[in-house]
Amino acid sequence: MSKQYASDVEAVQDLVTSYRRLRSEIGKVIIGQDEVVQDVLISIFSRGHCLLVGVPGLAKTLLVNTIARTLGLTYNRIQFTPDLMPSDIIGTEILDESRHFHFVKGPLFANIILADEINRTPPKTQSALLEAMQEYAVTAAGKRYPLDLPFFVLATQNPIEQEGTYPLPEAQLDRFMFNVMLTYPDFNQEVMVVKNTTSDYNPQLEKVISAEEIVFFQGLIRRIPIPDNVLQYAVSLAQKTRPNTKVATSDANNYLAWGAGPRASQYLVIGAKCHAALKGKFSPDIEDVKAVAPAILRHRIVRNYKAEADGVSVEKIVEGLLQN
Repeated sequence: MSKQYASDVEAVQDLVTSYRRLRSEIGKVIIGQDEVVQDVLISIFSRGHCLLVGVPGLAKTLLVNTIARTLGLTYNRIQFTPDLMPSDIIGTEILDESRHFHFVKGPLFANIILADEINRTPPKTQSALLEAMQEYAVTAAGKRYPLDLPFFVLATQNPIEQEGTYPLPEAQLDRFMFNVMLTYPDFNQEVMVVKNTTSDYNPQLEKVISAEEIVFFQGLIRRIPIPDNVLQYAVSLAQKTRPNTKVATSDANNYLAWGAGPRASQYLVIGAKCHAALKGKFSPDIEDVKAVAPAILRHRIVRNYKAEADGVSVEKIVEGLLQN
């Protein structure tokens, strides 16, 4: 890494500066969606993966493409379709002219992977990402191939069209740090979007941060100290979602079939650390945990039939949990 820091305090300050420059560059293309951009960048600096859920036309794919351009990382888009096979993602062994097998790497071998409409492919192919997301490596023909770091999977999903789709297995959902919901832009934002996209406006994006720097900042986030009470709050938040346990809330007992696992506690802590650092703080507090909790918990808790019958949403359950 080219930069040398006298202390982690100085490194955090440089992270804040880089983050602000990133937001400025991304803002040249992406209008609004401030919380979405923040969550995606937090997941990147936290060494996590992100699932973007929204109706068509909300710039999910454009957002990922723009972030990849500002980070100066290698980037591949994989369009998930019903006939996609695991070897189409990971790669495959071929027999060359000298009658020797050699491995041809698939599109998974890049820093940023856009898994576009990930729920359109069967679980067999969806599961091809599991090892890469957790172990940062893939195994083919009995041989392990490490992936280049940093490595992120940013997946998109359309929540309204269910015909011909395959819901993501819980094991795969749990590997995504954030489940980010994209909403419609407000009137002024949509006016600006339409103005920019129906003219010859073509902003030039600068690369703000390198792969080396991202890996360094990922390590920096993990070195940030966290007070015991904040750590305990994060763990208790996850535990309160588990029905029929001693600490479960009444909502969890009434409306949930399954609660969040230990990976939720881990992501709440690392997410809070990153959220605090990007705000220029040198240690997270409970408000930082609350800020990242909805996107971490919403895809890790499973409603029961009573919740569906009573019209109780996951968002309402999480909101009640944070108020308690």
